[in-house]
Amino acid sequence: MLLAALALLCPQAEAAPAAPAASPQRPNIIYIMADDLGWGDLSVQGQAKFKTPRLDQMAAEGLRFTSHYSGSTVCAPSRAVLMTGKHTGHVAVRGNREYKPLGQFPLPAGEVTVAELLKSAGYETAVIGKWGMGPPGTEGAPLQQGFDHSFGYNCQRNAHFFYRDFLFRDDEQIEIDPKQWTHELLTEDALSWLDARDEENPFFLYLPYTIPHASIEAPQELIDPFVGRWGEEKPFPGRHYSAQPTPHAAFAAMVTQLDADVGKVLDLLREKGLAENTLVIFTSDNGPHQEGGADPKFFDSNGPYRGIKRDLYEGGIRVPFLAWWPGTVQPGVTDHASAFWDFLPTACELAGALIPTGLDGISYAPALLGKPQRAHDFLYWEFHERGAAQAVRMGKWKAVRTQLRKNPDAPLELYDLEADPGETNNLAADHPEVVARLLKVMHNQHRPDENWKFPTDPQPQD
Repeated sequence: MLLAALALLCPQAEAAPAAPAASPQRPNIIYIMADDLGWGDLSVQGQAKFKTPRLDQMAAEGLRFTSHYSGSTVCAPSRAVLMTGKHTGHVAVRGNREYKPLGQFPLPAGEVTVAELLKSAGYETAVIGKWGMGPPGTEGAPLQQGFDHSFGYNCQRNAHFFYRDFLFRDDEQIEIDPKQWTHELLTEDALSWLDARDEENPFFLYLPYTIPHASIEAPQELIDPFVGRWGEEKPFPGRHYSAQPTPHAAFAAMVTQLDADVGKVLDLLREKGLAENTLVIFTSDNGPHQEGGADPKFFDSNGPYRGIKRDLYEGGIRVPFLAWWPGTVQPGVTDHASAFWDFLPTACELAGALIPTGLDGISYAPALLGKPQRAHDFLYWEFHERGAAQAVRMGKWKAVRTQLRKNPDAPLELYDLEADPGETNNLAADHPEVVARLLKVMHNQHRPDENWKFPTDPQPQD
């Protein structure tokens, strides 16, 4: 049915979807996404306050992308970009808009997701963690978007807290122990689902974890080893988010437990003999946050980059990215500039699934397989909150413009990422020809959408 409907689901397509040549083997695919983990929160990328040994090991055994970008600088649009292969100028979810009574703006049925495409190719599919693209009963719910199984938080705002009295299993709200740290439940469900898989049927597990975002809270036995490590702490009093007497210790506990649980997934794959036929990706949905007592400056969570979550500077959108596939992905490091919208064509190419036309993504399967990799002409973002902003990366050049609601013709800032990765020296006045080229990309890549008004949209004529 999906094949027959793709022409309707992809009205921008110019031709029927093409089936790529399958990779040497159809791998299982696991996509693990942390929530608000910064580029610099991995010790392999410079984190000095605590260690992430399992992620470091994953990096040593796999391919580490140093120039990988999230779909957006906040949660919902970043996830929608990941699922659809379209950047924020084209995707149907472009912001964190609430949807009553409990959830976010639904991903429309007309958007074809990577889960639908892999399911159509014979994959078993599951999402375990934080969804945020439509509550049960809407067209955006996970079971309506290609997943056979879902467990966790449907509403991303509810996922800001880790001691709750309910979660969702498929479309059903289920009661849970409010004293149970929900991150543990997500890991348990993921391991259980994986343990039930076998070599006969390929699978796709999307594991969008909820930590270390928002409330900085974890079981005290995980926090205690870090208490006092950095001297006396300033308690977080609990404005909106949960109170935390030792926020630095709690944050370190959350990330180190995340690290340990990624290790559990890799260990299980080895135990079941599935490691050599499974691609595991680890990344984060955007840059680090500072709500709830989080302190990205203390931890250098954004590494050498400017900005944090809600910024389109590098620190808000450049994220960790590790790819692990023993025996197939060779250990190494690449600076290939890639982004969330590349995942759908990558997964479909590796699975031998149909790839719709009209995508913004480019498969990074060649980079994974050690083959010549096509580069993007540009990467584009738009952000609809905090006054509205746009950004473009083209080769070494990065353009940003902000506060578009105040001034739709706001001046463009221009940075040379090779010479100035921290985006401190605005070169716009020195390179007007580059400014003109990147401004044209901004104009061309924003497609007006009646659900997401943007300051640069054409204005009605009197």
